Amino acid sequence: MRALVVYCHPNPDSLVAAARDRVLAGLAAAGHETRLLDLYAEGFTPELTAEERDAARESELAPELRRSVEHLRWAEALVLVYPTWWSGQPAMLKGWIDRVWGAGLGSDMRRAPGFASRLVTGIRRIAIVTTHGSPKWTNALEGEAGKRTAFRSVRVACGRRVRTSWTAIYGLDRADEAKRIAWLDRVEERFRGF
Repeated sequence: MRALVVYCHPNPDSLVAAARDRVLAGLAAAGHETRLLDLYAEGFTPELTAEERDAARESELAPELRRSVEHLRWAEALVLVYPTWWSGQPAMLKGWIDRVWGAGLGSDMRRAPGFASRLVTGIRRIAIVTTHGSPKWTNALEGEAGKRTAFRSVRVACGRRVRTSWTAIYGLDRADEAKRIAWLDRVEERFRGF
């Protein structure tokens, strides 16, 4: 399977960076072909401009959007690795979704109000690997906006039969080293069986 791993964290020494490495190790061990898109390392600009929002042709896209679109069209699996901040994706990742899935892939809700056309037809799996500083009950109370964005909006743009998986550590702010290591081991094991 061809897997695009989209990683979003500003600190290269974070637990999320370690999770990214474990995802890549698990996918490699399972024999999958991978591409890594590191939004911070690439200096991705998350702001959607008015011009971009109204662009009608892919030839008008910024080069960074064209690269992301090409990666998504290549991929059979999409893996998002990020920290959950304020119950959702970091602004950098949310901006990538806004720009790439909206303007980049040509989503135009004006043509078909209430319906999202399938923008990427090759993706069959979406997996999320994320960290939460707060306990699970807090995230449930907040409504888990990040989970909804990925599994409702992004998934719909790929198709109804797309399989999803969620791997998260909750209560990270109070987690000891043993809990962190156990979670990283679980992440790698999950992707060995992906």
